[in-house]
Amino acid sequence: MKISCDALTYRYPGTRDNIFTDFSIEFPTHVTMLRGYSGCGKSTLLRLGAGMLKPSSGAVRMEGIHAAGSREFFRKELSFVFQNLNLLPLASVERNLSISLRIAGIDLGQAQKWLEILGLWDLRGRTVERLSGGQRQRVAIARAIAKRPKVLFLDEPTSGLDDENTRIIKSAVKEFTSERNTICVVATHDQRLEEIADELVDFHTFVSLEK
Repeated sequence: MKISCDALTYRYPGTRDNIFTDFSIEFPTHVTMLRGYSGCGKSTLLRLGAGMLKPSSGAVRMEGIHAAGSREFFRKELSFVFQNLNLLPLASVERNLSISLRIAGIDLGQAQKWLEILGLWDLRGRTVERLSGGQRQRVAIARAIAKRPKVLFLDEPTSGLDDENTRIIKSAVKEFTSERNTICVVATHDQRLEEIADELVDFHTFVSLEK
């Protein structure tokens, strides 16, 4: 199972410069960390890999999973944690997870497991709007992981978080990816996450550095 991005070229509408030109990369079943400064294209690559953006040329190929951008891929196989989290602010923590799991056809028991692991069980009845920033980030991670995705994309999952929230998130992601064959790609400039990565891709040089 893997995702192959082959000779991608992409430019945002209304701009003159390409974000990528003839760029290729493969994401196998391990944790790949895309590191680099803000604006270097990490988030764009995640969206291209998920089929949320269409390249000007080149192709995204899936092996062992539904096609990128397909309904089944989004519903069952992909979990994507965006920088803005996309949580339902007036719904409870538990409700945020249960909606996602029902859509994916996953047993709701997964919600309890990951809420406990991420230290959120006692907050399960609280609405998201009443949570701290770190707690909201952990809810987004719990929702993504509880779905048991084949593909897990995390866009700056620990941005602005203290060491304790970061430690909890790192531990949960490591536990999930170690027990399942998952393609996990983390876009970040947070060096604290490097210890959970099997492969580092430096966007300053586009050179893959195996650990």
